[in-house]
Amino acid sequence: MSSAVERTDELVREYLTYRGFSSALRHLDTEIKADRERGLRVDRIVEQLLQLVLTFDLSALRDYWGHLERRLFSRLQEGYAPAVAKLTTSLYRYYVVNAIQKGNQERTQEFFQRMGAELQGAAEWRDWFALPFIFAPEQNPTFALYFSRQWTDTFLVSLHNFLSALFQCMHILPALLSFDAELQHTTMLAEENQQLRQMLFAQQSSGRAAVQDPQGAMESRVQHKLPPYVQHMDRLGDSELGVSCVAAASPSSRNFFSTFLPQAKRSSIPARNSQHGPASSSSSPNQSSLGPEGALHSQSGETYRADAGEADAVDSAPCDDTPPDSSSSSTTRGAGLETEGGGASSEPPFIKLSQEEYSEHHSSIMHCRVDVSGRRVASLDVDGVVKVWSFNPIMQTKATIMSKFPLLSLEWASKPDRLLLLGSAVGTVRLYDTEAKKNLYEMTIDDTHPRILSLACSPSGSSFVCSAATAASAAVPATGPRPSVSTATGRLLLWDTKTVKQQLSLDSETAAINCSSFNHNGNLLVSGGADGVIRLFDMQRCESAMSWKAHDGEVYSVEFSYDENTVYSVGEDRKFVQWNIHRCGVKQSEQQLSQDATGPFVLSGYSGYKQVQVPRGRLFAFDSEGRHVLTCSAHGGLIYKEQASLSLGGHRSPVVTLDWSSALDCGTCLTASMDGRIRVSTLLAHKSD
Repeated sequence: MSSAVERTDELVREYLTYRGFSSALRHLDTEIKADRERGLRVDRIVEQLLQLVLTFDLSALRDYWGHLERRLFSRLQEGYAPAVAKLTTSLYRYYVVNAIQKGNQERTQEFFQRMGAELQGAAEWRDWFALPFIFAPEQNPTFALYFSRQWTDTFLVSLHNFLSALFQCMHILPALLSFDAELQHTTMLAEENQQLRQMLFAQQSSGRAAVQDPQGAMESRVQHKLPPYVQHMDRLGDSELGVSCVAAASPSSRNFFSTFLPQAKRSSIPARNSQHGPASSSSSPNQSSLGPEGALHSQSGETYRADAGEADAVDSAPCDDTPPDSSSSSTTRGAGLETEGGGASSEPPFIKLSQEEYSEHHSSIMHCRVDVSGRRVASLDVDGVVKVWSFNPIMQTKATIMSKFPLLSLEWASKPDRLLLLGSAVGTVRLYDTEAKKNLYEMTIDDTHPRILSLACSPSGSSFVCSAATAASAAVPATGPRPSVSTATGRLLLWDTKTVKQQLSLDSETAAINCSSFNHNGNLLVSGGADGVIRLFDMQRCESAMSWKAHDGEVYSVEFSYDENTVYSVGEDRKFVQWNIHRCGVKQSEQQLSQDATGPFVLSGYSGYKQVQVPRGRLFAFDSEGRHVLTCSAHGGLIYKEQASLSLGGHRSPVVTLDWSSALDCGTCLTASMDGRIRVSTLLAHKSD
């Protein structure tokens, strides 16, 4: 931070000199010389405080420390207030101890006379008023610690570290001071992009060679000395370029849903002759099947890979996500280019430019959402802690929100996008301003239906819809088994954030509503209930347009398609279904999912430890064009289109909720897991020639 300030000062001087603003330049130099914050240099600030203590200038010390509190400490979150108070107490104690050690009894008495009214009510200062009258206080058990060299050194180090951390984590910086972080981030992205381009060139070259001469291409891949970035790909972690793609689907399939998930039946592919043993003698037809635990498997022909100078033919199951340290992870984290029997190569739908981890939560995540602008993220864990943070250009926590009561849902407001809505388990919705870092209002929704299960904000106005349900029969944590929600009743209510009043009730008392979503202009609302029913509402008439039984069990997540002629839903029966909204209850497609994608999510540990979490947040999300869908899996997000999949990876525990934002130039995928970690993956859509 200090280096950035000095560089910025020099740039401003250079600009003023170039423009001929000599008077402004003189004033700038004068202000810099009198700068009380010492250019945000920690060593200079600590040096100034020590000088005031050693010269016994109590008035200047109080004034300078008060200046630091007003200018710097006031920007901290409320949780740091105790640390600031302890540093203040230690600073004044250091002043008193220094005065006694130097034998300046007059300064000691002056301190207690001037500070007595301020300190006499503080418990930590109660014994210190007797200090001037104690003979040899360094031998007194109460004060001996403060006269030791160890305490003095510890205090100065703590003060230095606190100020350093403060300057590194300052959330509100002028644009001029952000250039250094942006420069580092841009440099890092440029290096990653260069590596990715080299990798893609190597993959495409090997793919074209395989089409022209499969035999020669295999031998070339074994014998040719690959560049280091390709040689060491098997050692890359899931956080680096975990790309896994399989061959494109058969063009004979005309089902719209086949563009998202592999289907159970595909047309046969002619066999390809080979001279490398039974494992590669022929290519089996494309087909997908359900494994022992319901995981989706897709056989996509043969893949050749170079390993220790030998060529192996391996069958891959890209839709079955494996842990980062599993024996088969080299196939997932390798070149990722797999070919079908016909020899045509498939390219990944996206290039993963970067992946970062946000680890400020200490328990399982329930919700994580990106705001409308794509600049901020709000995440909620099962402990009721909400974090508001940004990831561009650097990852920073903007605010931490604590609540006396359990929180169950959150949603970003559309207008203005700085507002965050938080639904509780006591029938209230809190309106929080993330820029001002304060609560604007707390609305009491319904005393008889205290659990706010879901929130959805209209994209075209200031209204929002909240789902309120009756209380559970017993207090059940979010990570425990879901209570008998299907027997609980609920209401769907429309509120306005400007008037902070309820506008109307969309539905009479029915089953609890687990999820809801608006279309692009806010004219339609779709909701999924605990009774397995999907309800479609006409928001212009404020009435229910249609409803149908969609799932056996609860509806966990529901979204409109890109063209808004259909809706997609995921339910307790582990089915991913596409519904035609113009023909009530008519399925356009249906796909069986694994438990990793729908829950309940299970995290196992040592000594029989087992944690179970029911779905709470979004289970799937589409990209900006609606052609790719992001789903949960055991160790990261999975992106599907046809049979080509991109494994984002990076997690060591099940992903329980996600989000996909396309507000910025590159797509941003959020995947949150049961260990409280959130992965931010930046994707660039692949442009085919």
